[in-house]
Amino acid sequence: MRWKGGRRSTNVEDRRGSAPVGARASAGAPILLRLLPMLLRTRGGRYALGLGVAGLFLASQFGVDVGALLGAGGSKPVASQKPNPAQQELADFVSVVLADTEDTWQALFQAGGQQYKVPRLVLFSGAVRSACGSADSAMGPFYCPADQKVYIDLSFYDDLRSRHGAPGDFAQAYVIAHEVGHHVQNLLGTSGKVQQARSRVSEAEGNQLSVKLELQADCYAGLWGYHANRTRGLVEQGDLEEALTAAAAIGDDRLQEKSRGRVSPESFTHGTSEQRVYWFRQGYQSGRVDSCDTFARAQNG
Repeated sequence: MRWKGGRRSTNVEDRRGSAPVGARASAGAPILLRLLPMLLRTRGGRYALGLGVAGLFLASQFGVDVGALLGAGGSKPVASQKPNPAQQELADFVSVVLADTEDTWQALFQAGGQQYKVPRLVLFSGAVRSACGSADSAMGPFYCPADQKVYIDLSFYDDLRSRHGAPGDFAQAYVIAHEVGHHVQNLLGTSGKVQQARSRVSEAEGNQLSVKLELQADCYAGLWGYHANRTRGLVEQGDLEEALTAAAAIGDDRLQEKSRGRVSPESFTHGTSEQRVYWFRQGYQSGRVDSCDTFARAQNG
């Protein structure tokens, strides 16, 4: 990906020098949290890429500090460490990708007679507090609609490469573009409508709505890739394959098979590997917002 020399976004918050005390989950906490995604999504929580629990919004909806469930008891600065050159380069990369999504979505919103409100991106280490509650890095990158911010611990990219077999800078860019896709859904009112609809249907039907929302975010990520390639020439040979590999690696079926040894389609909330690949490719090939209507079209794949 030809990102060096690109514009860097001014909408990045670097919180890597501090973290909530005890907010890093205990060994059993991720298991507990993975039992809560349906409740959290139904109540309007954060939107994640799909490698862990869907989100933490109980704090604002029910007055419950989920961070306390993980052992958090307040906030306290930790020793600030100067990022090494590799970490700084990765932070610069994320900033350039965010800036490029800003350019893409500002142009698309303007073409539709609307104004795009850019999100902020928060870099953190270990754990973080958002308007959606406390979050641990083990749960992966996420978007919080309550404060319109994308959160990411850059160590996630190590997991993406080593644990999920999805290396490459364009795979990393896909992660950011997917979370920005959730921001677009929030601005367009799609997320709110889905949350309202989920409160009126069964759990199985709610899961299907969640899948459509996630697949649309994948399509929006592909749409960004289209414009990054056609308009600004950021995409190099092999980049598309990197993104498709990442999309396939985090399909519900593949993650469930790897973690539990079996697949439960009725519990899917993000879509299969094949579906995620299909919808990213759909956005990448068309570059049009209307091609990403996963709610009106059959979920191919």
